[in-house]
Amino acid sequence: MTARVERVVTAGTFALDGGKWEVENNVWLVGDDETVVVIDAAHDPAAILAAVAGRHLPMVICTHGHNDHINAAVEVAAATEAQIALHPADHMLWEQEYGTLRPDVALTDGASIEVAGTHLAVVHTPGHSPGSVSLYSSELEVVFSGDTLFNGGPGATGRSFSDFDVIIASIRQRLLTLPLSTVVHTGHGEDTSIRVEASHVDEWVSRGH
Repeated sequence: MTARVERVVTAGTFALDGGKWEVENNVWLVGDDETVVVIDAAHDPAAILAAVAGRHLPMVICTHGHNDHINAAVEVAAATEAQIALHPADHMLWEQEYGTLRPDVALTDGASIEVAGTHLAVVHTPGHSPGSVSLYSSELEVVFSGDTLFNGGPGATGRSFSDFDVIIASIRQRLLTLPLSTVVHTGHGEDTSIRVEASHVDEWVSRGH
């Protein structure tokens, strides 16, 4: 059976640098009727587990370590015996949520995660955070960009461990080099495409965000 993409929208609090913001997050599931992976288990374990619906869940993949993308990961993983995967450069963010508990799998640039006959290529895209990754499937013609690329511009870089020049380089060199037809599934908000966003990079650089 061909893998498919499902979205669950959850709501909760993003906390960093002493501030708190109410946010809605996209939780993505990739798989078929038998097996599925979760990308960014945010806020609501019950809603995510309901979407998993008893399927085999081998891995919860974190695009980065901000609490609003990981704060349901441990509970979802515990309920399903899944492993949790995170790039090690974001361990300091993970620790703010989970202390000394460690993820199970260290994501590395160029690694491939297989689910339901589909491969998700790990693309290191730092800038929003040092360990931010995107996940690209050539079979599905989609990229899961986390908070690196949104409909309308790059992810925020005004907080700890973020860098505007780095995120622009990541977008230019790692994402905009994907096929123009690639659909971008973002960490918040609506989808976009590489074709749409590629024409606006100079505007983002000029405005500085």
